[in-house]
Amino acid sequence: MIQLRATLRQSFTAAALLAAVLALSACTGRSLTRAPVEDRGVPTAGATTTATGTVASSAPGTSTATVAPLKPPPGIENAGKPGYYTIKPSDTLIRIGLENGQNWKDIARWNNLDNPNLVEVGQVVRVIPPGTSALAVGKPVVPTSEVTVTTLPPAKPISGVSSPAGTSPTVSATPRPVAVAPQPPVSSAGDDDVAWIWPSAGTVIAGFDEAKNNKGLDISGKLGDPVLAAGDGHVVYAGSGLRGYGNLIILKHNNTFLTAYAHNQTLLVREDQAVRKGQKIAEMGQSDADRVKLHFEIRRQGKPVDPSRLLPNR
Repeated sequence: MIQLRATLRQSFTAAALLAAVLALSACTGRSLTRAPVEDRGVPTAGATTTATGTVASSAPGTSTATVAPLKPPPGIENAGKPGYYTIKPSDTLIRIGLENGQNWKDIARWNNLDNPNLVEVGQVVRVIPPGTSALAVGKPVVPTSEVTVTTLPPAKPISGVSSPAGTSPTVSATPRPVAVAPQPPVSSAGDDDVAWIWPSAGTVIAGFDEAKNNKGLDISGKLGDPVLAAGDGHVVYAGSGLRGYGNLIILKHNNTFLTAYAHNQTLLVREDQAVRKGQKIAEMGQSDADRVKLHFEIRRQGKPVDPSRLLPNR
């Protein structure tokens, strides 16, 4: 009996030892095969997959969306050409028209702008009529000063004058060329001359000074004083859409000159209306200004000139 118990104890110990060895082998053993890994196409950090399937690096934390190339502004192929203008921030067609001596509606029409309020920075627009050379706009034609040769008719004998004895008066059968002195050049700008008058009876309180950005004359007055058209023309703008000018009227007098009347209280004319010199077109005010005054500009081909050099003395 004692021997049987010893045998059983040994068998149990051996079985327990074998189980322990098997358990240890299971914990420390390595598998000869690996589980398959599914590639879900997730790019590594710092890389972006482009539309063509290539991978481009990008900074961590930035969007991985592909950015389409920007469309160039309309008319960019004409940038820098004479007769074209590149739109800058805060530009409007009204300001572009004033700066180039044109009606803003004409600029919209020349450039097929369905909505003149929708223009973009960098867009290039035509500011001269189609078919017009920019070099010829506003450039007076001056005749040449070459010497002109005029052919005189044959001389006629003068009655009552005797010739020497045995001779008769000689008449040249060949006309004699005579040089005629050159005439002074005649300006062709006469068609664009304007018989200016003062737009207001007030006193000039600020003169023309481009260095100080005063592109005209500031004329004092009382609220409601009449503002007169300085010359015959037609209204190309009447409104308050040009910052810094308040209630503004712009008149186009001819192919050369525009005039501007700013800071009005009341506008008495409408766009496209014809006006006569001396006609009351507005009442003086202080819209977009620190005091009641009229700001008056004369522009030649869109460039401001000193009105005091063109207006009559008073």
